Amino acid sequence: MRKDADDEPVADAGGPEALPGARVPPGLHLVATPIGAARDVTLRALDILAGADILAAEDTRRTRKLLDIHGVRRDPRTILPYHDHNGAAMRPRLLAALAEGKSVALVSDAGTPLVADPGWRLAREAIDAGLPVMAAPGASALLAALSVAGLPTDRFLFAGFPPPRAAARSRAMAELAAVPATLVFYESPRRLAASLADMAATLGAERPAAVCRELTKRFEEVRRGALGDLSEAYAAEPEPKGEIVVVVGPPAAIQATGDDLDAALAEALAAGSVKDAAAAVASRLGLPRRDVYARALALANADGDADGDHG
Repeated sequence: MRKDADDEPVADAGGPEALPGARVPPGLHLVATPIGAARDVTLRALDILAGADILAAEDTRRTRKLLDIHGVRRDPRTILPYHDHNGAAMRPRLLAALAEGKSVALVSDAGTPLVADPGWRLAREAIDAGLPVMAAPGASALLAALSVAGLPTDRFLFAGFPPPRAAARSRAMAELAAVPATLVFYESPRRLAASLADMAATLGAERPAAVCRELTKRFEEVRRGALGDLSEAYAAEPEPKGEIVVVVGPPAAIQATGDDLDAALAEALAAGSVKDAAAAVASRLGLPRRDVYARALALANADGDADGDHG
């Protein structure tokens, strides 16, 4: 936990070699904050939060709590609310401050600003006005979920929050069904079961997925499996709590060639049963579990016959 000795600005957002005590450069700084564990904040973020002329926060109470945890003291008058409901009224004030050569740090409730959070219009208008816009990267629920889901990460599409109404949600899923990439959604606990059911019906019940809940927090949970299985499980359980990210693997057609599948199964069969090997490989490669099991059984039987020939 960091404690500042005084109230002097302690940052240069220009790069990792900046020394504490330098002035925060003029411009709009998009500052990532922790999604759970408070210690995930970066040193550079703390420097900017301490030294920027103005903080624009989605929820000023949450931002003050983060500052308190890390011993960053600020004049409350320089922490301004900026969210979906007041953005149109607040943007001219923030843009005027930027035009005067001041530094403005924008933070959302948690994670990286502009990712399913307010702020992109402010950044767009600052860019259009020729004002500096800089990022102080850090925690992101999107990237954290991709890291732990166990699904392909070489190409992914962030689809944000699915529409809340069932008909619109189904249409949105249908548009995404053939996208040759891993899909990432944010979802509320209240709608998770319904969204998973629509995903299973439209994207495919056998499609591999992961439901990531409360990432980096005390009750972090990641549940992996086929969409159909996850849908049934959450439909039968009480409504979950916390922040949720759903990650869905790409369509099976682009996941693996026959050689890829056989190689993966051969390795898995050497360490476990046909059932376990098929489940692990199907999840990893994004293939229908039934098809992978059939291929695993064929390979296991072929190996058995080969062993008998040596007997």
